[in-house]
Amino acid sequence: MAIRIDAKELRDVLHLTPPEQNIMLIGKHGIGKSEIIQRYYEREQAMTVVAFFLGQMSDPGDLIGLMHKEEHTGRSIFLPPYWWPVDGQPIVLFLDELNRARPEILQSVHELALNKTLAGKQLPPGSVVISAVNEGDEYQLTDLDPALVSRFNLYEFAPTVEDWLLWASEQGIDSRVIAFIQQYTQYLDGDATEHDADLLTAQAGLVKTPDRRAWVKVSQFLKPLQQIDDMHIKIIAGMVGTSAALAFKSSLSQALPITPEQVLLRFGRHKKTIDALLLQELVMLNDQIVLWVNSDQYTSKQEETARRNLLAYMRYLQETNKRETVAHLVSMLQSPKFDKAMTFAAASLEIIELLTAYIEGIKVE
Repeated sequence: MAIRIDAKELRDVLHLTPPEQNIMLIGKHGIGKSEIIQRYYEREQAMTVVAFFLGQMSDPGDLIGLMHKEEHTGRSIFLPPYWWPVDGQPIVLFLDELNRARPEILQSVHELALNKTLAGKQLPPGSVVISAVNEGDEYQLTDLDPALVSRFNLYEFAPTVEDWLLWASEQGIDSRVIAFIQQYTQYLDGDATEHDADLLTAQAGLVKTPDRRAWVKVSQFLKPLQQIDDMHIKIIAGMVGTSAALAFKSSLSQALPITPEQVLLRFGRHKKTIDALLLQELVMLNDQIVLWVNSDQYTSKQEETARRNLLAYMRYLQETNKRETVAHLVSMLQSPKFDKAMTFAAASLEIIELLTAYIEGIKVE
């Protein structure tokens, strides 16, 4: 059984695993495996990432190169493939859909995993090999040789909803989509229901279900739209399925009447609006405030104002005896996943004193 890791832990695994050891990730499609790998190695390690979708590869030539006959020796050799590093610098090979690959391609992967060679050619020292396998009954899968699997460190990649919300906030995903997933987490990676398909589409195996990649498409579609009508919801249903689209439509009428920007930049003006919020709405507002701060959505000129208003908001929650909401906000700020938000808050001695006093109060009780 593979050890389960989330998005932050995957970055830690990539950072701590020696390059001579191979990594295999198990997980559904569209959950961010390739993006995290690409961002980590390209941005933080300045390494080239070469990705192959092995399930779509019919000929191993793209992976290992083509056979060529040398004129002066008459011997047959493999020419280096198009992606082969010519500068001697280490690279990252990301082999996606490994358990959908043809047997002749898997044979080449076995050689690669064993000693970092392909058709007798050695990858530059420090090169990394990472594979990913899809799970689920919807895939046509190939049984992997245990000898091949044994060459990889095995992890089940299971990013949390919190991971996605953090990423979505940093990437500027439409706030209506973020607010919906906060409220209806089951639709981020939702399973098909009988309401999502009529008889024809079900028989054709074309049931549409939501996934993380689909919600990005929804965000791109919504960006230019101020108002959303029934035709827009139908189009969204084609991206995420009927049930998710109808739930999304319902959520639009339940949106919070206040934004994180209004709380942190103009708290005094919107205090009456906050007064009218229910407990669950305050919890949602906490989520949005921490996400907004953690993704650096304030300017340098706004930073002190935002920090001052965060303190005012926290004091307000205490003074109005909203203990559950305070506890929720404190726990979020203490989470390693929101380290940027904690750094932001820690720049205020008053906020730190408030957090410390609250935590000490819990211990005493």
